[in-house]
Amino acid sequence: MPTIEPSGNTKVLVSGANGYIAMWVVRTLLEKGFTVRGAVRSAEKGKRLREYFQPYGDKVEWVVVEDITKDGAYDEAVKDVDAIEHMASPVTPPTGDPDDYIKPAVHGTVGILKSAHKFGNRVKRIVVTSSVAAIQGHMIKGSTVTFDESHWGDEAVEIVKVEGAKAPEMTKYRASKTLAERAAWDFHKQYQTKIQWDLVALNPPFVFGPSLQELKVPADLNLSMDVAYQNLCIDQPDDVLQSTHNYISVQDIAIAHVAALSNKAAGGQRIIISEGATTWQETRNLAASLRPDLYASGVLPRGNPNLPKDLQFIYNNEKGKKIFGFKYKTLEEILIELLADFEERGWLAKKD
Repeated sequence: MPTIEPSGNTKVLVSGANGYIAMWVVRTLLEKGFTVRGAVRSAEKGKRLREYFQPYGDKVEWVVVEDITKDGAYDEAVKDVDAIEHMASPVTPPTGDPDDYIKPAVHGTVGILKSAHKFGNRVKRIVVTSSVAAIQGHMIKGSTVTFDESHWGDEAVEIVKVEGAKAPEMTKYRASKTLAERAAWDFHKQYQTKIQWDLVALNPPFVFGPSLQELKVPADLNLSMDVAYQNLCIDQPDDVLQSTHNYISVQDIAIAHVAALSNKAAGGQRIIISEGATTWQETRNLAASLRPDLYASGVLPRGNPNLPKDLQFIYNNEKGKKIFGFKYKTLEEILIELLADFEERGWLAKKD
């Protein structure tokens, strides 16, 4: 399997480079000695990137790809790069139409692979950011279901086919991630005898941790971080607090993206990158033990500490740990950094 090692001439294209996870991937690539070409949808979206990564000088460059759903959108961007981290899959404000999620996810993914096939003369490996949303299947009430890389989110796809705009928003999102990842593997299988690159799909759950983005208010947070803010900082009913979430540090998923370029065993694999599973009330309980000051002062809501911890599902993380071999941050470490980030932004204030 072809792999990529960092050197002064090794260039990696990162699509959606202004995203929450993507900015950490860009930073980690640069720290490891790679040169980066970051793709954004507008010059304005690249402004923060130019400012933040200015110390890296000519080790980083920016290109504008306005519409990732257009044919040939990435034709120029893929030229003369050695690898691609495909991270662009915008979650647009819902209008009810499932294609708001599905079209950019599928067309953007297939589009960048087509461009790499036609014009990626140096590309040796492509890492696609998928999600456990492309893995999660049917849940059994009263039982804990374990999902692994052999599972697919086809149930969400079927629900969206039947219910269309009436399907839950998260189900539409899960369908989009499932269809996009399946399309990527189908494309690679179809052209594998004609291309010189292989494919890796990384499947994280909720990704938490400090953001490198310029965020003015909590409403600017991306999907997973907004869920964290809502469920840690805002009053929620018991059924929400009892719900299960799996988690990974944003720094760790970035490290995995970069490690996937040079790790031979990662080639041709879909890999869950997850530290563990818990409930939101258990997350609050842990946060209260780590930062009792925020709860004693009424800054954060305590919820219902006595709710039972009944996990609905777990993602088996053994494959990812075996392939990459590094220790993920614990939930304690994640929460300490996350709350410090919220605090520094002035988002944790005593309620009136």
